[in-house]
Amino acid sequence: MLSGVDSFTRSGLTFDVRDTGPADGEPVVLLHGFPQDAGSWDRVVPGLHAAGLRTLAPDQRGYSPAARPAGRRAYVVRELVDDVRALLDAAGLERAHVVGHDWGAMVAWATAAWHPDRVSSLTAVSVPHPAAFAKSFLTSTQAAKSAYMAFFQLPVVPEKLLTRGNGAFLRDLLVRAGLPRADAAETVTRLRPAGALTAALNWYRALPLGAADPVGRVAVRTLHVWSDRDGFLGRAGTEATEQYVTGDYRLEVLPGVSHWVPETAGDRLADLVVGHVGG
Repeated sequence: MLSGVDSFTRSGLTFDVRDTGPADGEPVVLLHGFPQDAGSWDRVVPGLHAAGLRTLAPDQRGYSPAARPAGRRAYVVRELVDDVRALLDAAGLERAHVVGHDWGAMVAWATAAWHPDRVSSLTAVSVPHPAAFAKSFLTSTQAAKSAYMAFFQLPVVPEKLLTRGNGAFLRDLLVRAGLPRADAAETVTRLRPAGALTAALNWYRALPLGAADPVGRVAVRTLHVWSDRDGFLGRAGTEATEQYVTGDYRLEVLPGVSHWVPETAGDRLADLVVGHVGG
């Protein structure tokens, strides 16, 4: 059920898009996380389509082979947000519901805060509001859970480690974190081309460059979904998130689910999004 947009271009970069579902359905933009791509939503979109929703899932900057600029500065959050706006423009959409998981949630939070006129509703999966996340480093064990983010700042070394054993090291890390083995193997294969893994890591390496550009309070209607078996994101940031949302806010906790909510609890997440979009 192709709805019309299979790619869009911004600043000389071409992004791949999965635009599916009823062409006249309420539009929902799905933003994937690290180290995934639009395929991470494959277990979510059937439920959204069954509810009459149109979904637009891009392979974001660094993940689309023709949108893989060099250097970390190209991956600051402002650029990532402007990519979402360009997608909406290419699809002829004034606004859309925005759903993001992991890094995609970070982009979704920023899009909703900086451009509320383009966001009908926000669903942030796993990652709390960026200010709440930063606060949790000082009030909980989040700094320890996020130690890998500091490691990813190093040049070259993370790539060498994660590609050890032809990618077996990264695959096994993902599996131990709860990602199904088939999804982990597909991820490793997709990150093998030259520059692909570095581009994904550059999202983390660009974080210090955006420190002076904070994400403010969010005024749009917001659903935050967090899973209590998430090994990367603790409860503290999630519990602090509500104070950074001035619009209607609801928290949904998924018991017994790992970080990889779209892949391992896709039906449940679809139900939550459908209820939120229609709410």
